[in-house]
Amino acid sequence: MSTLDRLTADLTTSLKARDTLRTSTLRQLIGAVRHEAKAGAAERELTEDEVLAVLARESKKRRESAQIYTDAGAPERAATEAAEADVVDEYLPTRLTDDELAALVDAVLADTGASTLKDMGTVMREAGARAQGRADGKALSALVRARLAG
Repeated sequence: MSTLDRLTADLTTSLKARDTLRTSTLRQLIGAVRHEAKAGAAERELTEDEVLAVLARESKKRRESAQIYTDAGAPERAATEAAEADVVDEYLPTRLTDDELAALVDAVLADTGASTLKDMGTVMREAGARAQGRADGKALSALVRARLAG
């Protein structure tokens, strides 16, 4: 079952359960996936990786919004955004732990022979491909930069 099919099936379940937060979030996710499919010159079928990229983007938006609401003194809105992000995260692959991320970066550095910050682009490209969306780009970038600088 594809992720989009799972989203649609879970939407039906949440509608029957009258779970308004989950229903609203799933509708937004399905809309975002369909919008991405229609973007460009012609409508196309998204691959599973493209769907997961859309979901990761949506999760990131909600986490950033929650932080902004927290900073602005609106904790109830921040809680809603964080809860929506948690719903989105259920459909994403599990994130790499800090140790797994460090091991991945070390392996990429060894494989590419990178040793200076000039090699960061090469290392980031390879590390991002190996992480397959399971790592936050900022955390990955910070770790690669620290390894190359130190």
